[in-house]
Amino acid sequence: MSATSRRRVRRDTPPPRTGSSEAEVLRGFLDYLRESISAKVEGAPEPHVRTASVPSGTNLLGLLHHLTFVERATFLGDRVADWQSTFRAASDDSVADVVGRYREAVARANDVLDGCSDLAAPLPRRRPDTPAPSVRWALTHMIEETGRHAGHADVLRELVDGTTGR
Repeated sequence: MSATSRRRVRRDTPPPRTGSSEAEVLRGFLDYLRESISAKVEGAPEPHVRTASVPSGTNLLGLLHHLTFVERATFLGDRVADWQSTFRAASDDSVADVVGRYREAVARANDVLDGCSDLAAPLPRRRPDTPAPSVRWALTHMIEETGRHAGHADVLRELVDGTTGR
């Protein structure tokens, strides 16, 4: 099948128009990237959604599974013993399972962020033995992390079925 005949193009979504405060801009772009990567995984066909198309073994479902752990570690204070293992979803996890867990982690992270009015303040989380980063740092880190993996997902999804766009 040629790349042209199998290509399904998704309309590109422009960057968000956010409020004028720093917090609104940061949260707006983070939510935009969160939605971009979850949309790349939703609708991707089995088994391609979990099949590695690159030598590193990276796959669409694994990227979203990993980002679930990053959201939970950054905003909720969860500990992760083996970061490499977070790039692999369980074989019995469906796309809906992984997307659902990601969306739940995002919702819980947003609940935490809703209570943060000072970007310079430490992020409130339940790891008293580990200093928390500032809310600003956490938001910036998640924008970087999610954006990097959303870019990976763009390429992987295009390799799977030709779908492009955000």
